[in-house]
Amino acid sequence: MENLITSHLKLGLIAGGQLAKMIIQEASKWDITTYVLDADDHCPASSVASVCVRGDRFDFDDVYRFGKQVDILTFEIESINVEALHKLKSEGLKIVPDPAILELIQDKGAQKDFYRQHNISTAPYQIYADKAEILTAIAAGQLTFPFVQKVRKGGYDGRGVAVISSAAELENLLEGAAVIEEKVDIDTEIAVIAARNRRGEIRCFPAVEMVFDHTANLVEKLICPSAISTEQTHQAEQIAFQLIETLEMIGLLAVEFFVDKQGNVLVNEAAPRTHNSGHHTIESVLTSQFEQHLRAILTLPLGSTRLKMPAVMINLLGEAGHTGPVRYEGLTESMAIEGVKIHVYGKKITRPSRKMGHVTIVSKTMDESLAKAEQVKKLIKVKT
Repeated sequence: MENLITSHLKLGLIAGGQLAKMIIQEASKWDITTYVLDADDHCPASSVASVCVRGDRFDFDDVYRFGKQVDILTFEIESINVEALHKLKSEGLKIVPDPAILELIQDKGAQKDFYRQHNISTAPYQIYADKAEILTAIAAGQLTFPFVQKVRKGGYDGRGVAVISSAAELENLLEGAAVIEEKVDIDTEIAVIAARNRRGEIRCFPAVEMVFDHTANLVEKLICPSAISTEQTHQAEQIAFQLIETLEMIGLLAVEFFVDKQGNVLVNEAAPRTHNSGHHTIESVLTSQFEQHLRAILTLPLGSTRLKMPAVMINLLGEAGHTGPVRYEGLTESMAIEGVKIHVYGKKITRPSRKMGHVTIVSKTMDESLAKAEQVKKLIKVKT
């Protein structure tokens, strides 16, 4: 560890949002020099990074030049110029997770094919080249309602997804190549984050239950431990373990699942990075997902994922009808409640449903955590 974790090590992060900020906050404990690439000089990570480089993560030259400045490169988002990453890797730069894994995850069609090839349960699907091909399949009776359309590339935080329940909703079809899934009769949605280091050591965080704001198509509340059965929990953790091992991936893999009304556990999608479904780990687990990511990519022993206390996490989303300089209500009142931990990301401008922060509530019992979460939800508002 002494040879690796020093202020001379330059860790690069592509994109400077809240995930990068929280990774850097952990890296600072080990005196690592951190570089961030972001198009916004005032991105959340800019307040904590050692060096901020202004640049476009989609631009080959910006990503390539950034990579030449650091010793090891990682990322907080999937949408990156992967060609630049392949070039940097060919020249000897350590990039974790590997660009080939990122390229797979960037394409939801390739991701679904990977699950099928490795006998991993997922919703039945078909892949279409464009909107016209989808409409032709419907007209021919090859595709029936209801179904879920996911654009193959570029979707993020609920964008790039359309639920089509009838012919009257076909006007909502999205353009471009897409995966069409049978609409799952969902009982609950869960997530498991797995970590793997270069030695092949793997640890999974406890499964969490996700409650969605269906208007924004974003996680509203996260519950850990989840209320699913022991068997379903074991199945989800085994799938996450299998996925990260099969990919031979270094770093963190967040796997989101549907549990349907029949109790089947189906992979929805995966993200090769720290994830919103792991924010509660900062307070509720012995090793946070951000520390675990660093341990994994730096070939250090993985930390314990033992849950300390039941936890509920709620996202702080911008209120509807509010766009502009942010103003928070209810922070002081919420801080007076025992077990409430507030994280404000530092985004200066709010807009409807934008993730502006999160709150984790820990208590001795889940009932206490849930009750306090409802209090906080009523108190804190993100406005202009």
